[in-house]
Amino acid sequence: MCGRYASSRRPEDLAGIFEVEKWEPEETLEPDYNVAPTKEVYVVLDRPLKDAAEPRPVRQLRKLKWGLVPSWAKTPEGGARMINARAETVHEKPAYRRAFAARRCIIPADGYYEWVTGEQERDLEVEGRKKRPRKQPYFVLPADGSVFAMAGLYEFWRDRTLPDDHPQAWWVTCSVITTEAERTPLAVAPADGPHSLVDIHPRMPLMLTPDRWDAWLDPGRTDPDGLRELLAPPPPGLMRAYPVSTAVSNVRNNGPELLKELEAPEEGTLF
Repeated sequence: MCGRYASSRRPEDLAGIFEVEKWEPEETLEPDYNVAPTKEVYVVLDRPLKDAAEPRPVRQLRKLKWGLVPSWAKTPEGGARMINARAETVHEKPAYRRAFAARRCIIPADGYYEWVTGEQERDLEVEGRKKRPRKQPYFVLPADGSVFAMAGLYEFWRDRTLPDDHPQAWWVTCSVITTEAERTPLAVAPADGPHSLVDIHPRMPLMLTPDRWDAWLDPGRTDPDGLRELLAPPPPGLMRAYPVSTAVSNVRNNGPELLKELEAPEEGTLF
């Protein structure tokens, strides 16, 4: 799954990486090293500009809320639970299928966090002892330091309790698509820890390699079968993972120190 990630790149850098044509400086976000559900996040999308003379898709860097609210939802309260959409079923689930057909985006990240329960604590849990498992967080990122381009969806929701001209009358929200975690060896693995992503968690965000960005963002592509081909996992051996401080487990903590690589998992959280 993807429940937390880091996003520290400047908008002008993201604009260059993704060949963005339009972004608004007032939508600039501060670097966030502990992005959690319901926060505002950067997304890249192709969509015609409002009131444009030429209704062609324009690549934009936008600020959206993480946690998709379907257009038919009566309230936005379920958005925090809809931060992930499974690649295997995104084309058929009522909450996602319309967005999958027409409103796809890329959610750029430095990498994502995932938690592994320490072996000794897992044993206690299996034995039924009343000890809360202490989980070791790992940071997962492209081994070459490139942007982690997560496949995503976005959706519009109208708050009918507000007038049309109210600035919060429309919500624009997004979700990260996940897939089965890789079983092949990591490009760079910790000496004392997991050797593949599936050792950390059975799911992972679906990373889109640059050769798929244009096709994924193209709103003119609406055929579900053709779009599902784009959900194939990236080539193996592109990722690395390393242990980070359990401080990231608290959403109030935020700063570049959260990305610092530990020499070994913290005591009590050994893999």
